[in-house]
Amino acid sequence: MGLLTVIDIGIDTHQEPVVYMRSDCEVCLAEGFTASARLGIEYRDQVLIATLNVVDEAVLPHGHIGLSKIAMKRLQAQDGDVIRVTHAPALESLAQVRKKIFGHKLDDTEIGAIVKDISAHRYSDIEIAGFISACAGSRLDIDEIISLTRAMVACGKRLSWPQHEQVFDKHCIGGLPGNRTTPLVVAIVSAGGLVIPKTSSRAITSPAGTADTMETLTNVNLGLADMRRVVELTGACLAWGGAVNLSPADDLLIRIERALDLDGEGQLIASVLSKKIAAGSTHAVIDIPVGASAKVRSRPEAERLASMFVQVSEACGIESRCVLTDGSQPVGQGIGPTEEARDLLAVLQTTPEAPRDLRQRALTLAAQLFDMATAEGYEACLGKATEILDDGRAWRQFQRIVEAQGGFRQLPEARFSEVLSAPLGGEIRSIDNRRLARVAKLAGAPSSRAAGLRLHVRIGSIIERGMPLFTLNANTEGERDYALEYYVGQENIFEVGDPT
Repeated sequence: MGLLTVIDIGIDTHQEPVVYMRSDCEVCLAEGFTASARLGIEYRDQVLIATLNVVDEAVLPHGHIGLSKIAMKRLQAQDGDVIRVTHAPALESLAQVRKKIFGHKLDDTEIGAIVKDISAHRYSDIEIAGFISACAGSRLDIDEIISLTRAMVACGKRLSWPQHEQVFDKHCIGGLPGNRTTPLVVAIVSAGGLVIPKTSSRAITSPAGTADTMETLTNVNLGLADMRRVVELTGACLAWGGAVNLSPADDLLIRIERALDLDGEGQLIASVLSKKIAAGSTHAVIDIPVGASAKVRSRPEAERLASMFVQVSEACGIESRCVLTDGSQPVGQGIGPTEEARDLLAVLQTTPEAPRDLRQRALTLAAQLFDMATAEGYEACLGKATEILDDGRAWRQFQRIVEAQGGFRQLPEARFSEVLSAPLGGEIRSIDNRRLARVAKLAGAPSSRAAGLRLHVRIGSIIERGMPLFTLNANTEGERDYALEYYVGQENIFEVGDPT
């Protein structure tokens, strides 16, 4: 076990701790450490597993070890502190990952061990990627998904709302650009008396998640105490789930899923339901968009996914209702955090330019939640939701929630905008959700809040050559040009045919 002096090397390795040692370091040589080895780092009562990078002698003085930013943060060390370095402990759960890679079923104990080690930051990004890949492509059966859900809940904090018998939630599985119904649903149903402490994720494979969009409008980094305060004041909140550590393993999985551009069915269900359960929800509505270029391509596939959601929900003690919705094209006009925020504000304020499809989807989902609460029937609940939106109660409630979370922020403006026009006239027959979302992501969304695009056409629109299809927004010339280069190289993102 070797002792070395810390140097904050100032390198951002995102969420994976990395340490840097000289190739002639006595500890490195004595222990047989080589590049990419996993090391155990100890400082006071903190223990960290990190990946080793070996550097030239000129980079570090003798007897020193460099730590990346996240390693410094997790170890709570400072320049000049002396730490212990040893081999990382062997992780027995990695044998279970390999078992899954070879197609074998995992039991409760095996999945629990994997999730526990991931939650404790014992896995490298490569090892997490191995687990995600082994489970993707419908390789988890219903028992494994139930086990994964329970394990994720067990490894995080769990909220309870003893003063409320029913606590509601809503989630969309994603894959549909612009589908920013959650803030609308939360405002409508909480204005109608339901309790809905909503925690949302950031984007995984899309140009914006609910947390990304809400962050353009207000603070979403609410701790547990703040979350409780906002809910007690308003009956609702719109917070980023990662800030309250409800399902830390899921947050780590999502980070790697985002890099792989993967969102496997089993992890999707476990991710959604673990966070609903951890947030203390008793009832949840799940929006499943169905379309040729959505995440779920066909109705039979959607019905299968809905059935699995219900089975896992029942096993884990939460009531869920799945709603299959139209996923044939983007929702609203905005794609990307700021542009989607503009749309949801327009719906709440019932302005003439408010996207009708976004409004109707939000009312449909709100009505489903009201029906779960009261069993009054969908039509009666739809009328109730519509009245709450149209008479301004939802907008006033949204303002209360935002003020309780820290007040409104001014929406950012993109530095560069480019209007993309139709190369020929006719009727818009289809819009490719996935490739259009990629255009927005290449423009910088969601990390650049103002980046994205604004649609000027819908399926069924009759256009002439040279008419605008969408406006692209970016904050740098490089991102703008990157997105434009991709768009120009694609065919039929907007399929145009003769008018019917």
